[in-house]
Amino acid sequence: MRRPRAAPGDVVELRRVYREHVAAVFGFFGYAVSRETAEDLTASTFEKVVRAWSGYDAKRGPERAWVLAIARNLLTDHYRRQRHRDSVSTDQHPLLLDSLSNDDWVERRLTHAELQEWLEQLGQREREILALRYGADLRATEIAELTGLTAANVHQIVSRSLRKLRELAEQHAHSER
Repeated sequence: MRRPRAAPGDVVELRRVYREHVAAVFGFFGYAVSRETAEDLTASTFEKVVRAWSGYDAKRGPERAWVLAIARNLLTDHYRRQRHRDSVSTDQHPLLLDSLSNDDWVERRLTHAELQEWLEQLGQREREILALRYGADLRATEIAELTGLTAANVHQIVSRSLRKLRELAEQHAHSER
């Protein structure tokens, strides 16, 4: 079965959409899965964006929210297929560590395994909200729109998650002394 070819105007528009949103999509995936998987899921996201472009309606919401909804659905599907979860390198996303504290222990980079262990202590929703906030660099209102939560609830989840990660970091720092 042949797919219809995109109109020339659509090709230009799709290139723009890709350039404007690829970093946010990759950042979102980077908080949840390995770099290689994030690259694959990012490519799959934009493949779906191309296929569904004719159905995008700007009146229903911002373009970035639409693209990230596709990404979020792909991540959910990925989790359903995979029983294990990889995590992110702190070198790829230093904002997470920067948001925890300015204490000396932050100067020492966490190992991949340590960060994975800490993030696993958060629930899936908390990890997803942090990924949308710091990986995709979305504002709370955008995350709320994407997830069906209120902006206040998003702020609360981010705050509680970061507080829990801070506590884990402090416990870790005290155990190293």
